[in-house]
Amino acid sequence: MVYNPDHRFLFVLPSTQDHIQGALDAVVVFVMYGDYECFQSANVYRLIKVAQQQLNVSLGESNLGFIFRHFPQVQIHPHAQRAAEAAEAAATQGQFWQMHEMLFIHQQELENGYLVEYANRLGLDISKFLQDLSRRVYVDRINADIEGGLQSGVEAAPALFINGIRYLDHWTIEQITAAIVAASN
Repeated sequence: MVYNPDHRFLFVLPSTQDHIQGALDAVVVFVMYGDYECFQSANVYRLIKVAQQQLNVSLGESNLGFIFRHFPQVQIHPHAQRAAEAAEAAATQGQFWQMHEMLFIHQQELENGYLVEYANRLGLDISKFLQDLSRRVYVDRINADIEGGLQSGVEAAPALFINGIRYLDHWTIEQITAAIVAASN
């Protein structure tokens, strides 16, 4: 698939196959394409979390949903693909969001030894985790996320869609919050 800079809509709609915090049928659903080794992806994720916390009070927790999709930029971030695979391996053990947080917090330490350390901290079955990583079990899922991103006009992470429409404004808490409020009306 060729990147289409004119495409501003989410091609692959949110589904139960996604990793989601909140409700899939929420009034406002964010879809973020991110890279665990990308500083800007971590910052955008933190901004979204703050916006969610602020708006959960006024909109209600059940009215906001957040989906994360992988978009590792391996040409500039050599550990991003493996980190995405580690997140997926943790997901099969019910710990996607916990691993997701750990990877963003420690995004400068994503070599294999660190990934095992994070899995251990989360209490994962290390044998299964290592088998999944060595067999590259989750490459197809990550590639599907990348392909969906490309079809949606994403060429780099981070990329954010709010209710299926590409967010193209400034990466500030004020701008993101305003976009969420506008989408909720």
